Amino acid sequence: MRLVSPGLRTAILLLACLGALSPCPGIAAAQNFVLKFATLAPAGSAWMQLLEAWAQEVSEKSGGRLVFKIYPGGVQGDEPDVLKKIRFGQLQGGAFTGYGVGHIYSPARALELPFLFNNIDEIDYVRGRFMPAIEQGYRDNGYELLGWMEVGLIYFFSSKPIYSIDDLKKRRIWQWTGDPMGQAFFDASGIAPVPLSIIDVYTSLSTGLIDTVYCPPLGAIALQWFTKTRYVTNVPMANGIGSLVVSSRFFQSLPQDLQKLLKSTGQRTGEKLIEVTRRDNKESLEILKSKGMEFILNPEDVDANEVAKISRKAGESLMKSGYIPESTLRDINTWLADYRAGSNHPTPGNAAP
Repeated sequence: MRLVSPGLRTAILLLACLGALSPCPGIAAAQNFVLKFATLAPAGSAWMQLLEAWAQEVSEKSGGRLVFKIYPGGVQGDEPDVLKKIRFGQLQGGAFTGYGVGHIYSPARALELPFLFNNIDEIDYVRGRFMPAIEQGYRDNGYELLGWMEVGLIYFFSSKPIYSIDDLKKRRIWQWTGDPMGQAFFDASGIAPVPLSIIDVYTSLSTGLIDTVYCPPLGAIALQWFTKTRYVTNVPMANGIGSLVVSSRFFQSLPQDLQKLLKSTGQRTGEKLIEVTRRDNKESLEILKSKGMEFILNPEDVDANEVAKISRKAGESLMKSGYIPESTLRDINTWLADYRAGSNHPTPGNAAP
């Protein structure tokens, strides 16, 4: 009986493996993953540039095993639409503002309470202590937090000057449809807003359906809302938050090395987004001035008791509805008091209830 040579035996084994329906033992092909990722950030914006740089870094460091397909400018719909598509597996992740964050883990939006913080240092201090609970909250609700970001300090942009809450009540002001935080602020202020999807804001400013919006300076430029308004109320109403997330289902499907890569690069991208957003928002204020926007009202001209009352009423409303737990507001109060005591900063009375 003629024996099969070792070389021929190996060739036959390889051919059998290639023809088999299941992979040959010990021979595993590298699996590739596509992360379909949506954002409202317009193409070409500073936000979008950083997201594209993140995608490129992940692709290069993974050897092409994990690649992004990014959908900018709201082409996948408003943030609730994107979250619905993530739940159905049509998308795997996205960059969200506080509105989207509220659909994932609403207690995080305590960081957006109106007139809560006095400065950036307070924001960073409180967020740092809150972050472990936020990360776990995302995970408990089916998402993995990859990076934290901000959209920046929120100002009112209007076609007519606003010097007081009474002036604001006279305006046709936009409210993001279905946003509990916005509703709590308007209810506390006695304002009747016009609910609209963010995608409809520019057109509605053009037609006169609304004449006032709220957003960070960088957003006003990126979305071109400033072209339909003339005045900026130079008193920040809140600090807008945001985050980079993927579904837990997608994250858990990744090998551990790709999970670590996505988390580490996502965290750094979030930090870069905060840094760049703060810088670009300052620059955007100067750009808006150069384009003839009129800045009216300053923080020292505001009735501190009035805004403190609005902040407390908004917090109480959100607490009563269960959107933000009482324990979260209590923790934030404690952290703010600790920071202000340690930094010799007086408490102005505008903390959460």
